[in-house]
Amino acid sequence: MCGICGFISKRDIGREELSKMNDTMLHRGPDDAGVQIMPGGEYRVGMAQRRLAIMDLSELGHQPMHSMEKTAPPSAGPGRVSVVYNGEIYNFPELKKELADYPFRSNCDTEVIIAAYLQWGISCLERFNGMFAIALYDRKTREVHLVRDRIGKKPLYYWRDGENLVFASELKPIMACPGFPGRMRRDVLSRFLYQQYINAPDTIFEDVYKLEPGCVLTFSLEKGGRDLWIRKYWDIKEVYHRQAQDPVRDYDQAKAELKALLKRSVSSRMIADVPLGSFLSGGYDSSLVTAIAQECSTEPVKTFSIGFHEERYNEAKYAKAVADYLGTDHTERIIDEGEMLRLVESIPEYYDEPFADSSQIATMLVSALARQRVTVALSGDGGDEFYCGYNIYENVAQAQALDAAGAAVNALCGLPGLRQAGVMQKLPLRVRVVAQNRDRETKTQFGSPSYIEIAEALVPGEGLPCKYRQESGYEVANWQTRRMLLDMDTYLPGDILCKVDRASMKYSLEARCPILDRDVMEYSFRLPHRFKYDRGNKKRILKDIAYEYIPKELLDRPKVGFGVPLDAWLRGPLKEQLLSWIDRDYLARQGIFDGDYCVRLVGNYLKTGDGGPASGANYSKVVWSFFTFQQWYHRYME
Repeated sequence: MCGICGFISKRDIGREELSKMNDTMLHRGPDDAGVQIMPGGEYRVGMAQRRLAIMDLSELGHQPMHSMEKTAPPSAGPGRVSVVYNGEIYNFPELKKELADYPFRSNCDTEVIIAAYLQWGISCLERFNGMFAIALYDRKTREVHLVRDRIGKKPLYYWRDGENLVFASELKPIMACPGFPGRMRRDVLSRFLYQQYINAPDTIFEDVYKLEPGCVLTFSLEKGGRDLWIRKYWDIKEVYHRQAQDPVRDYDQAKAELKALLKRSVSSRMIADVPLGSFLSGGYDSSLVTAIAQECSTEPVKTFSIGFHEERYNEAKYAKAVADYLGTDHTERIIDEGEMLRLVESIPEYYDEPFADSSQIATMLVSALARQRVTVALSGDGGDEFYCGYNIYENVAQAQALDAAGAAVNALCGLPGLRQAGVMQKLPLRVRVVAQNRDRETKTQFGSPSYIEIAEALVPGEGLPCKYRQESGYEVANWQTRRMLLDMDTYLPGDILCKVDRASMKYSLEARCPILDRDVMEYSFRLPHRFKYDRGNKKRILKDIAYEYIPKELLDRPKVGFGVPLDAWLRGPLKEQLLSWIDRDYLARQGIFDGDYCVRLVGNYLKTGDGGPASGANYSKVVWSFFTFQQWYHRYME
């Protein structure tokens, strides 16, 4: 796990400037730093890396890493290919055997990337099973390739500056690049306030983009940077439909094959030259991953969980019960509110783009705990999106069943007399949402319509639509499956994986996600939907595999998740800071928000708070999004 950055530029960016860019990511790689600027005709190619050593801890794993000719001495200069890379290629031992003709000098996967590229060209990445963000310079073809893994586990940003390009694992190196103008995009803000994150390819800055998951960007030094070529080598819709053509119809067969794939995935992610452990919340996904890891290990696996004094948020007792049953080497810590609040001010430092998923705080805390004993931690991320685990999927199923009736209700309530009487507003929230949403592109995306109204009113002017408008493109009739595919394209990489990457790397901890293994993801698309969701039983097949390791009574309980009491915080210890962000003079200087509306909204919220789950007036999430944006703005734009 590392941080990378660099450039392809005609401008004079020196080694000192590149080093400063690189060192903004010290937390991502405290073990080593490499910086190199190479000639490329009228261009110069800069590559830099901060290294967190996981495999081959020797200096042979230093980056940038260059290819070597078979007969070249170790002191020879760079060969055809140079690479900087962040991530892990889990099947690199198998690939290395296939590439035995290459004169390997190290035992790390970076060199396997080079050898694979020399053997198969850029199509080599289709053979990689792992999480990765790669920058590769080919002197022969005079091309630089930027590559991001299939599901977006590893981040990769790039800034297009005329004919130049700057890339990095985070925004901070780009912000530190000489000449970066730092012009903020207003059009993403209403969507951010609603979604709480900014999805690829968009970012908070003009001319800066996230490379989308499963994509490779090619920059030709011959043609110049105005002609970038981006192609998808792994597309969720295409892979889903291709795999669905070959369904596994027998449930017992599917369970056995999925279990074998998960065991192989977990086993490959336990290869490391540093201490390894596992996050354990006591839920199905983390418990299953931990159980398989314990089965693969010759000694107790180190497991980590946090708990809270407030009982409704505290899952530590469930995690401990699972740990005791499995016999892991368990570490638990109960967190007080003060510790959580102290992390709030660090959010913009490590999430250097506005990000408002409040579970980032708990993820930082469990990462800090794990880093005291390990450098790598297994995580259960991906189980909900690929196996229908979220509660929202229950609502989606109900919405599809009610959709035809909803159309009739909407038409009926639109009649003059009933409209004037406000009948629609008197109906239950869920009925209103289903009835009023007649847009086929957003059928599975529903929440209180007032949230969108607020987000759009806060930021006047044209902006990106708050909801994603791509549902019909999946060409799937089942709304649950459609929403799961949408979440794989948006929420999973944009929110969940971003959250875990930044939280873990804050403490120089590598998080590995076995459920997001390429083979496990693709196999999930072969499973009939009833294997995942059966009459209200979410994650059916994962649960049944977990029950083979852990007694059912230790796992079956309502899903809690990592939550924080936003309403109590914003109207309590964070109130004074929130009030400073809505100062009329401050808002006027910013020139971003509608000052009058903003003051009125936040003022009313501070007086009344959230209205409860049935009211449709739970505005703490919108206000928290506003709060975290203002934190980010204060840190980077002032």
